[in-house]
Amino acid sequence: MSITETPKAPEPGPGAAPRQRKPTFRPEVQGLRALAVLMVVTYHVWLGRVSGGVDIFLLVSAFLLTLSFVRKAESGKPFGLLAHWLHLFKRLLPAAVVVILGVLAGTWLILPQGRWPQVLDQAWASLLYSQNWLLADLSVDYYAQDHAGASPLQHFWSLSIQGQVFILWPLVFAATAAVLAGLRRVPRLHWLTYRGLLALVFGTVFAVSLAYSIDQTATNQAYAYFDTRARLWEFALGSLLALALPYLKPGRVLRVALGWVGLAAMVSCGLVLTVDRSFPGYVALWPTLAAAAIIVAGQSGSRYGVDRLLSSRPAVALGDNSYALYLWHWPVLVLVLAATGVDAPNLKQGLGIVGASIVLAVLTTRFVEKPLRDWHWPKLRAWRTAVVIVACGAVLAGPVAVWQTTLTAEESATAAQPRELTPGALALTLENENSPAPRARTIPGPTALDNDWAGIDSPCTGANATGDPILEGCRQELPEEPATRRIVVLGDSHAQQYLAALAPVAAARGWELVTLLMPACRFGAESDTRNAECNAYNRASSAYFLEHRPDAVFTVASLTHEDAPFETEVPGYLDGVRPFADAGIEIVGIRDNPRFTFNMPQCAQRNGASAPACNPSLAESLVEPSPLENYRGKLPGLHLMDMSDFICARGVCPAVVGNVYVYKDDNHLTRTYVETMIPMFEQRLLAATGWS
Repeated sequence: MSITETPKAPEPGPGAAPRQRKPTFRPEVQGLRALAVLMVVTYHVWLGRVSGGVDIFLLVSAFLLTLSFVRKAESGKPFGLLAHWLHLFKRLLPAAVVVILGVLAGTWLILPQGRWPQVLDQAWASLLYSQNWLLADLSVDYYAQDHAGASPLQHFWSLSIQGQVFILWPLVFAATAAVLAGLRRVPRLHWLTYRGLLALVFGTVFAVSLAYSIDQTATNQAYAYFDTRARLWEFALGSLLALALPYLKPGRVLRVALGWVGLAAMVSCGLVLTVDRSFPGYVALWPTLAAAAIIVAGQSGSRYGVDRLLSSRPAVALGDNSYALYLWHWPVLVLVLAATGVDAPNLKQGLGIVGASIVLAVLTTRFVEKPLRDWHWPKLRAWRTAVVIVACGAVLAGPVAVWQTTLTAEESATAAQPRELTPGALALTLENENSPAPRARTIPGPTALDNDWAGIDSPCTGANATGDPILEGCRQELPEEPATRRIVVLGDSHAQQYLAALAPVAAARGWELVTLLMPACRFGAESDTRNAECNAYNRASSAYFLEHRPDAVFTVASLTHEDAPFETEVPGYLDGVRPFADAGIEIVGIRDNPRFTFNMPQCAQRNGASAPACNPSLAESLVEPSPLENYRGKLPGLHLMDMSDFICARGVCPAVVGNVYVYKDDNHLTRTYVETMIPMFEQRLLAATGWS
């Protein structure tokens, strides 16, 4: 939500006569913003879902921005784009910087160290109005998802989109004016008006962006939610509303009806619709058109009009603080939940969160936003305004840069430790099981942990190439000498994580490796337990095998769960690998690793590696006997492996073994830990298969 283009006079000083707001001030719009922010806060705090309120903010901000520029154009005033942008960001940045600094302080005090790098990256993205693109990339990157909880800066995505549009829209206004001046030189086009040409431009933007939004929401909703291009139509709708408003003059009764229908639609949106999974496609027309109805209703002149409520003193006052309230409510919610360990606040806790957010919002508006907005010195020269903006950015950039540099230095020191101080899985071998781990930093460090993935990078070519576009992620690793064995790794991320051990073994023995991996898609015969995309990928993988005839396939043969039953057979596993066995291809099926309901490394960082909470029981993680026993002797060439005794030991599944994090999140092993398993992995692989 933005505070920009809300016309109002400065607040009076102590003892001064109250100043009147500008004639163009629309109190019902300010009340509309208040209602929208209350929706956002309420739905976030108590319902844990999206309300549609942000979509209303986008529409309202474009509506007000368009009113301002059209007034300038029609009165012959220069646009003054540079001055406009400088003034705009001088108003927006100070409060945002204060909130981000508050979030950094809360992060240092409350959040585990493993989450610090993510928050620092998002601090930069929030400052530079690119948070939405960062979250869009993370939303579709399976390996970068934050499984530990929401980011306290996540809500800056909408502010980033607004910041981008606040740069783009004035350029559209200026370009349209220039085009109009050229067109009016043509005698037959002298009738063209600025308002009419703008309507054509924004009508086109609306149609193109809405079509794009509907398509992307249907095919890639997680990315589309944060995609500026999929949101432009909401801004365009606000601009079209501003352009059409002088021609929309409903009667009093219709104004009253429009207002209350719009209000009911606004409030019910998040209750009726699955906003978080269906926006910003055509469903987002619900809240935006509801807000448009309220704006068209305007001042109804009736005591029964919704404007009587929205123009009330409390509503307008809350609207004046709506920007700061939006900024504060989300980080307060996230940090309080992280500090208390509560999954969702009850009524009393929620009221405390909302109350604290309102207090912080009022203080930020009163002592940060308003003084800087009214400060006379920057208004005298454009360069002075620029100095204020740069200074605000520097106040945030300095601490963020220093913190990131410190973390990088600590990471370097952690990585430089002698290897014998971080034995990892080697500490669980018979010769070391009674020897305490030496005192050392746990690896990998926080800045490296999130990217501690195994993998091979070269695309499949030559004999391993595939023409099936479904398998475009095929990767290969070839030995320098002719390969003695060709192995294909098939499945999901739990198969991929073992590449940290399998790839070095293959390189040492001259084996060729090929990977066919799809996140969250365990290999097996077609099953209703898998989505259509996964079933299609597994069919294509089977066809690839039967065409290329590798020597062996490496798979994960069991499936672990967060809740009981904790480990089961992979649906359709034997039926899926049976064609390979019939074709004489050997199959290696390894047992899955446990998964949990919490982030293991962050638990260790918060509570200490020896805390019972971070060492869950083996009996609640894996079942005995192993589901792999149900496969034994069922297919020729099926070799079964179990490395669970080097993941869980002595009845528990620890977060840290031998000064190495076992897990990088709640269910994936770190590359670093799997690398410490290489000697035991190689021994068991050769023993199971009889390979040399």
